[in-house]
Amino acid sequence: MPEKQAIKTIAQNKKARHDYFIEETFEAGIELFGTEVKSVRQGSVNLKDSYCAVDNGELFVKGMHISPYEKGNIFNREPLRDRRLLMHKKEILKLYGTVKKDGFALIPLSLYFKGPRIKMQVAVAKGKRLYDKREDMAKRDAEREMDRTVKERNK
Repeated sequence: MPEKQAIKTIAQNKKARHDYFIEETFEAGIELFGTEVKSVRQGSVNLKDSYCAVDNGELFVKGMHISPYEKGNIFNREPLRDRRLLMHKKEILKLYGTVKKDGFALIPLSLYFKGPRIKMQVAVAKGKRLYDKREDMAKRDAEREMDRTVKERNK
C-alpha cells in the first residue's frame, strides 16, 4: 500500500484568486536546476505576476521569480527565466485548447513539495471584472460581520 506523501506549501499566488475565477486546477512537476531547488527550499519564490504558456507543445511558467542561491556562485541561473512544467502531452493539449477559448488563461496558484518533489498547481482561469471583485469583497465583509456577531452572542 503506497504511503501518503506530505504536502508542504512553499509559495502561493494570492492575487490569482482575487483577479480570476478558477475553473479547473491541475498538478504539474517543474524542471529546476540544483541551485534553484536550494533557493526554493529556503522559500525565496514569488508567483505574483507569473503566468503559464504553451510553446511548441510544451508548457512553461513565465515571470516566476526564484532568487539566486547565495552560495551558488557560477551555477546560479537567471531569476526570471522561463521554466518548463512537466505534464502529459494529452493534458497540455487539453489546456492549450481551453486557453484558446475567449478570456481563459493559465495561472500558477501555488508551489509545494509533494514528498521529495516540487510541484506546481496550475489553474485554468477566467478574468474577473471590477464589479465581480467588489461583489466578492462585499460577500467576505458580510461573512466576517456575521461571524463577529455570532461570536459576541455566544459569550
